[in-house]
Amino acid sequence: MKKTVTFGEVMLRLATPGYERFGQSNVFNATYGGGEANVAVSLANYGLPVSFVTRVPDNDIARACIRELRGFGVDVSDIVYGGDRLGIYFLETGAVSRGSKVIYDRAGSSIAMIESGMIDWDNVLADAGWFHWTGITPAISEGAAKVCLEALRKCNSMGIPVSCDLNYRKNLWKWGKKAHEVMPELVACTDIVLGNEEDASMALGIKPEGVDVSAGRVDADAYLSVSRQIMDQFPRCRKVITTLRGSVNANDNTWAGVLYDGRTLFKSRQYRITHIVDRVGGGDSFMGGLIYGLRVYGDDQKALDFAVAASCLKHTVYGDYNRVTVQEVEKLMSGDASGRVAR
Repeated sequence: MKKTVTFGEVMLRLATPGYERFGQSNVFNATYGGGEANVAVSLANYGLPVSFVTRVPDNDIARACIRELRGFGVDVSDIVYGGDRLGIYFLETGAVSRGSKVIYDRAGSSIAMIESGMIDWDNVLADAGWFHWTGITPAISEGAAKVCLEALRKCNSMGIPVSCDLNYRKNLWKWGKKAHEVMPELVACTDIVLGNEEDASMALGIKPEGVDVSAGRVDADAYLSVSRQIMDQFPRCRKVITTLRGSVNANDNTWAGVLYDGRTLFKSRQYRITHIVDRVGGGDSFMGGLIYGLRVYGDDQKALDFAVAASCLKHTVYGDYNRVTVQEVEKLMSGDASGRVAR
């Protein structure tokens, strides 16, 4: 199987221990993560060839991150060096009625200062069979948006399928243009689109009908109109996937998904996650599972079921990366959610 290529920013993650607030903690747990890197790690864990592309500074912190990615089995040979710093994000994990909080410190990061021509996409994509990006990358800077578009146009010309997680982040769009002014041109180059109701609304101006996620429940059928609007607006798109998170509180969520292929709305089972260890990276683990399912199973329903189960398991794993195997995901897919000790 040809490799999957993901492109975006990887950051140093500094999280307060347990459920401590920023103002009460005097230490941080240091790990790494970022949307596209998280997807790459998932795919590597599932045994698929995957390459992560980014730009990082030539210093010990960045090299430690790259060593970790390489340790997961991710190909890091196409990462380029330059710039002065690795982006950072600070995480305060919420509990019950207090939501989690993220503070970004990524202005002027190496990838934020990237420019067209810095990545040799002809070489990077020479043996690629899939390309993945997220809406986080074009939000970082105008240069990152241009390089992302550069990659997507090259993929289109080479016949490489492209997937995207819309991933709207309001705190990132600060470089001059708004998401709805930039994202449509990128999504027009994309074959598989993932996003929730806020992503579709803020990035593409497409609004769902009859949805109230704050009530702790979601109706899968309400997203059919969103999927149809995306396909109508972006003719290249052949599948639209929506994650359905019902938030009872910060520790107790329901989790499911739907996939629309232009004819049929596929629905997954709904999981109840009553003790969330770490929800950061949940959407990325879904995307990693979806790419695996679409490429390996070739069956929309099974791919969706794998993605939802994989993401459900990610909520039990600390850190950005989903450290689970295909066997563990398929066990949950089969209905075994007992959590019994494996001996």
